[in-house]
Amino acid sequence: MDWIDATEDRYAEREFGETVGMGERPALIVIDLINAFTDPDSNLGADVSDVLEQTDRLLEAFRESDLPRYFTTVAFEESYGDAGRFVEKVPALKELRLGTERVEVDDRIAPLEGERVVLKKYASAFFGTDLQSELTTNRVDTLVIAGVTTSGCVRATAVDSLQHGYRTIVPADAVGDRAQGPHRANLLDIDAKYGDVVTTETVLEQLDGPVGE
Repeated sequence: MDWIDATEDRYAEREFGETVGMGERPALIVIDLINAFTDPDSNLGADVSDVLEQTDRLLEAFRESDLPRYFTTVAFEESYGDAGRFVEKVPALKELRLGTERVEVDDRIAPLEGERVVLKKYASAFFGTDLQSELTTNRVDTLVIAGVTTSGCVRATAVDSLQHGYRTIVPADAVGDRAQGPHRANLLDIDAKYGDVVTTETVLEQLDGPVGE
């Protein structure tokens, strides 16, 4: 992974990676921690127990502070007509059928009553959904992103979060991937260009300050 170290140096030299920080009204979005992705025996899954544990800590803090929380899932109709070319590129996505247990949020971080599960078809939580409208309604100015995968849906959501004008924060220990290479590389890139990559502990400390009071 020497190339990552070299890239970090070059980013630092060329004015990348400034800190945007937490705004006044953060929301937590939990990306695709559904059974198909949290079951290591699934073609789509991996052991993300650590990610689930850190995400649970974030959920508890956001609930205590009465700040907005959202979950996402990916699910397709039986015809897969709503999956477009995505399912051609990744046939494993056929496991994600609407109405099945595989597309339900993992019980270890199950949504509480009133916590919204946003149904999406592609990588970004914004693409083809009404997430933006709901965030606007709830006066959100910061998006804290947890879940899987770092190189896929987390990254896509982080990019769109920035493009929609939100301060974007990704706790590195609350996101995960199927391999360390893409996980580390995408955290580096997100931190350089799209948002702040921090730790769960840092987010919790910030929520304990003025934002969480």
